[in-house]
Amino acid sequence: MSIFVIILLIFLGLLLLMIEFAVIPGITIAGIGGFLLLGASVYIAFVEYGSLAGFITLAVVLIAAPLMIYYFFKSRAGKKMTLETKITGKVETFVHEKINIGDIGKTIGRLAPMGKVKINGETIEAKSNGSFIDHNTEIEVLKILANSIIVEPKNLES
Repeated sequence: MSIFVIILLIFLGLLLLMIEFAVIPGITIAGIGGFLLLGASVYIAFVEYGSLAGFITLAVVLIAAPLMIYYFFKSRAGKKMTLETKITGKVETFVHEKINIGDIGKTIGRLAPMGKVKINGETIEAKSNGSFIDHNTEIEVLKILANSIIVEPKNLES
């Protein structure tokens, strides 16, 4: 076998790895085939040309594959494939001092099982205790958690 075959195996192995990372994510036949071709190129270099050529081929494979993947994802084509948006949302909070257990309020929308309620002038998101609560129903606060409130319809307790 010639050096051309070893270089071809390295090239095809790297190409299959790029297909694996860029086109078909997950562990597929392309990734497994790429690793097998790279391994075969190193094996052939060791068997045909000796230890020095084998270690040089191994070094080329171990350096070229990560560099190629790194530079691909830094390129313009690779950046189109990666998610770079920043999350700017935040959890809705409320003033704990204004709302207490036992306070009465009204639903603004239907709670199925979550929705908006108005309690003591504060409009907040609340969760029902499991049942659906219709629009404009009086509710009572059962629990106050870190960022949500558990409510139930007022007429259940009467």
